[in-house]
Amino acid sequence: MSLSIQGKTAIVTGAARGIGLAIARHFAAVGANVMFADSDEAALEAELGADAGAEGPIRAFAGDLGQKLTLANLVSATIDAFDRVDILVNAHRMVQGCDPLAVSEDMLAEMLRQNMISGLRLSQMVAKRMLAQVENSDIPPLQSGAIVNLTSLAADWPQPQMLAYSIASAAQAQATRSLAAALAPQRIRVNGVAFASIMSNNMQLKLREDPGLRDRMIAATPLGRIAGADELAGTVQFLASEASGFITGQILRVDGGRSLGDPLAPGVY
Repeated sequence: MSLSIQGKTAIVTGAARGIGLAIARHFAAVGANVMFADSDEAALEAELGADAGAEGPIRAFAGDLGQKLTLANLVSATIDAFDRVDILVNAHRMVQGCDPLAVSEDMLAEMLRQNMISGLRLSQMVAKRMLAQVENSDIPPLQSGAIVNLTSLAADWPQPQMLAYSIASAAQAQATRSLAAALAPQRIRVNGVAFASIMSNNMQLKLREDPGLRDRMIAATPLGRIAGADELAGTVQFLASEASGFITGQILRVDGGRSLGDPLAPGVY
């Protein structure tokens, strides 16, 4: 089976910065058509500039991805640009700490909306489009589509200072498994990537706030370094490609060994 996604069309959310941007750029570099989607229009424009034109393999879409209408417009814009969608990468995340004994309902609801619900809604919309594409095809493909959700080790580890985010991450992991089971008969695969010690946008912010964090992070990572966001992009390509054609409902950990036993202070990924 091939790792190639050349000629495939992918939607990548959270694509204005950090890991989402790295994944979207990597996909474009290996020949995919990519819709870069994010809520931050200015950041998208700053990153893509003239690359996101009316023609070509790179397009940009800005809007509040927590809104159903915005998600529907994103799918429509992708179809208008590329006629189809084969891959969805839900890379948009919101990370926020909290007092575990004073988590408001509003905060918990927002963490769930940003880190699980919006991705689930978009997955449902994209899956329907994938199924329609198969119905209109003379030769059924080996896979109808692939969905990859990004999540965190917080889904499995009790992290009191990250209670709301941990709950949302666990919900995202369960949504991944449940949707995988529902869509497997239609040959749409759904997998997740739980990462740590990766240079995400949140990681960059934390390192600026705490200069000593880098050394502690490296010491807590068995492979002894912080990986670049582009290294995670290759793993996502694998899960989106036919090379992983018999893998679905799995949450793959990409963490330099952090999950083997993590002495680092809670709340830092």
